[in-house]
Amino acid sequence: MAHRPFPADNHARPAPLSTYRGPMLIRRETRADVEAIRAVHTAAFAKAETPHKVPVEATLVDALRADDAWLPALSLVATDSDGQVVGHVVGTRGWVADAPVALGLGPLGVLPAWQRRGVGSALMHAVLGAADALDEPLVVLLGHPDYYPRFGFRPAVELGVTPPGPWGPQFFQARPMSAWRSSIGGAFAYAKPFNDL
Repeated sequence: MAHRPFPADNHARPAPLSTYRGPMLIRRETRADVEAIRAVHTAAFAKAETPHKVPVEATLVDALRADDAWLPALSLVATDSDGQVVGHVVGTRGWVADAPVALGLGPLGVLPAWQRRGVGSALMHAVLGAADALDEPLVVLLGHPDYYPRFGFRPAVELGVTPPGPWGPQFFQARPMSAWRSSIGGAFAYAKPFNDL
């Protein structure tokens, strides 16, 4: 697929993985990052068959940012040595049985030129560490069953947490954190913008 320029893609493309040794920094999102974050998700989730259509993940982050479920400490960016945003992840308030005892994780996006370089893994470890430090009991996501178990995720139903949609249990996954209590269980609810997709 041909490379399409995006607003955040104004630096030279990084060297191939085998030769790139530059630093990467994970930090909290700032106001100055909003356009770059949108560009990351637009590029990361672009579909070849509809290249000019803005992916829902790009607009979802904007909607989440405007919602009461937004948790600024859990919106993290990865930057390269020039400070360019190359990846983003967000965790927002979620509910289990109407109690605010969980986070909904995602979207997680990485610029295509930076994928398979450890950026996504670094963002996952950072957001999970931040969630644990904030005493969040549970992190929930909808994702590939071959990828997320490496971060401690397992089918949420094994923890007594049921999905808000008709997704297979292998895709609706959860990770209990240090503050997890076995009394947590029931139907999970994402922040309202997820329902508007």
